[in-house]
Amino acid sequence: MKLLRIYADTSTIGGCFDEEFAQDSLRLIEALQKKQFVLLLSQIVIKELEPAPERVRHLLTTLPTTHIERVEITNEIIELRNAYMDASILGPRWVDDATHVAAATVARTDAIVSWNFKHIVRLDKMKAYNRVNLLQGYGILTIISPTEVFFDDKPN
Repeated sequence: MKLLRIYADTSTIGGCFDEEFAQDSLRLIEALQKKQFVLLLSQIVIKELEPAPERVRHLLTTLPTTHIERVEITNEIIELRNAYMDASILGPRWVDDATHVAAATVARTDAIVSWNFKHIVRLDKMKAYNRVNLLQGYGILTIISPTEVFFDDKPN
């Protein structure tokens, strides 16, 4: 069975060390350590984690590299991100959030996982991103919070 490919934005990684989000973020990381899915990380996540506390950056080094897929920020991702911005889904200050969504879409992930309820995991934003995705020839992107991600320990 093919493993799910899940794009995690910066909030998901940082959530491991935030009391409000730790339980579900850590459950996701534990599933990755059990190699239950493939984690997609973009250059934007790596860049956003540079000023993070050492413990947050260190977490990335503990993950199984065999189950991490790097997403390079390509012209295709930039073009889709710009289409989101042209559609006024987000203001210019939030261009990195639009880049996360574009990277997940272009990489054809099974889902993007985020704690960003202001710019990503919000019904009106999801509909707007997916409207642009369809107009640009991409499919629908599943956008969820880590709370919604579960893996069975044993197959049914």
